[in-house]
Amino acid sequence: MYLDLDGDKPIYVQMAEWIEENILSGTFPEESQIPSTTDISAQYKINPATALKGVNILVDKGIIYKKRGLGMFVCKGAEDKLRSERKQEFFEKFVKTLLSEAEKLHITKSEIVDMIEKGSDDK
Repeated sequence: MYLDLDGDKPIYVQMAEWIEENILSGTFPEESQIPSTTDISAQYKINPATALKGVNILVDKGIIYKKRGLGMFVCKGAEDKLRSERKQEFFEKFVKTLLSEAEKLHITKSEIVDMIEKGSDDK
């Protein structure tokens, strides 16, 4: 995990996003244990309270849960929940912006689809 200590995004948010990325990539599968806040804070030299704040974001979202005496674990269905949330964010951030700009430029739906297909062919 890379923490941007001088960036605008709070460290605890970056940490929560790192855990989310690891869930989505399969590094932390559902029902698996995630690193403890103590381990995270020691490894990345951050305050344990900051690490805990990042974990609590995910607890509040129903992505991870605590097993008393054992640690924090990924909830069943967490990956689907995160994908759904990210798809909605993608729609709000990118698709709506794209459609708004396309309307200003009088770009048709079929032209947008052609552009997307051309872009994916280039990869």
